[in-house]
Amino acid sequence: MSGCGRRVCGAWIVAACLTLSASAQGPSPAAVVAAVEKAFIDVIDQSSPSVVAISQVRKQTAGESLNFEIRPGPLGAVLPHQLPRPEDADYIPTEYATGVVLDRRGLILTAYHALQPESEFFVTTSQQKRYRAWIKAADPRSDLAVLAIEANDLVPIRLGDASELRRGQFVVALGNPYAVARDGQASASWGIVANLNRKAPPTPTEADSVGKTTLHHFGTLIQTDARLNLGTSGGALVDLQGRMVGLTTSLAAVAGYETSAGYAYPVDEMFRRVVDTLKRGREVEYGFLGIEPSSLSEAELRQGVRGIRVERIEPGARAETFGLKLDDIVTAVNGKPIYTTDDLVREVGQLPVEAIAKLTVLREGRERTIEVKLSKYPVRGPKIVTEPKPGWRGLHVEYTTAIVDPEIRKVAGMRSYDDRVVVIDVEGESPAWNAGLRPGKLVTHVGRQAVRTPAEFAQAVAGHRGEVRLRVAEPADRKTNEFVVPEA
Repeated sequence: MSGCGRRVCGAWIVAACLTLSASAQGPSPAAVVAAVEKAFIDVIDQSSPSVVAISQVRKQTAGESLNFEIRPGPLGAVLPHQLPRPEDADYIPTEYATGVVLDRRGLILTAYHALQPESEFFVTTSQQKRYRAWIKAADPRSDLAVLAIEANDLVPIRLGDASELRRGQFVVALGNPYAVARDGQASASWGIVANLNRKAPPTPTEADSVGKTTLHHFGTLIQTDARLNLGTSGGALVDLQGRMVGLTTSLAAVAGYETSAGYAYPVDEMFRRVVDTLKRGREVEYGFLGIEPSSLSEAELRQGVRGIRVERIEPGARAETFGLKLDDIVTAVNGKPIYTTDDLVREVGQLPVEAIAKLTVLREGRERTIEVKLSKYPVRGPKIVTEPKPGWRGLHVEYTTAIVDPEIRKVAGMRSYDDRVVVIDVEGESPAWNAGLRPGKLVTHVGRQAVRTPAEFAQAVAGHRGEVRLRVAEPADRKTNEFVVPEA
């Protein structure tokens, strides 16, 4: 919101308070205005200690020095002058963001797009303490990342529930716009919830189809008229009870839209699931249905039909396995109405792997319910994980639906999403490597037990001692071979 617009809005609120007070028995107009003002002051004081400033510094390459510049000295002598270091109080970063404290021992939540993974990170708290930070985990699909610092006295943010938000509700945004809050004292702005379930604005890279990488491009965002400039990504959007209802993002500013509209990722069930996973340093997994949806025809819409059509089903995908058919019209997912293809992608995409998606479907004019247990979505973009899933005897497997590496898909001969697991990595000189297993192999059985998911594979091999036989499908003729994996 512009300065002029904010003054007008502020004056309107004061006028409304005065009018309401004058027309009813109650506190004086001045007392009403003072109460509103105090509510904002209290929530800012309460929440600010949980908001931190993030600075980023490009790592120096060999032989490169960024610590000195040349300045004229006394009598015209040219002397080297030491520049401020990131640890110094007067250091002004060229890359900056905001974060919120998740726990007192040093976990910081921020927006992934605001981080340059090859940089060094520094966090400044409201106590003006500076810490080196590192990325514990990051997820491109939710655009969330968790940093870690070595601390033990931080003030965690209180999480609210964005599903309870209503348009017109007051909110306060706390952040580090243009690095002006680099001393750790968060800058505050206020506004209202302008709208809900908005779509993220396009970014400059979206022309090549890379842009729709997050679920927020399909309609999850809180829109607020609190202006969110560059640097506010990763800040807190809080209600007047001091609960964080959204993580602010300056995606609009990044895309070149310095507008009065600000956006925030809602604190909802998916948000909490993602954050809990990232706090543990693990990969976030999302559900995958395996269909290509399309919009309904104008004639169908005129007849009052609402939903999306199943245009194509990926061979072997869970949608096919659980009974979805071509030309089915999906009208709801877990009771939530579906009107557009974006609605379907959002509602299915927010569910975790192996979750049940209850689809309400129109087939030949009759409504029916089809329950699909979801496979794993192939998340594109760099994931950062510090606690990867453990392998078994040097072998790492994955869902076939989650494979984005074209080389692995080629080796596996994957023309369909087989309900089995694919080898994605084999540690060199491990028992699995020495047995001849390589990335791209499709594992169908452990001994005589069929395995269809990584969890089933882990359960099947658990506790085995000595040699273990793995049955592997060969892509050329779909015949199976056995690999004997010795004990380490």
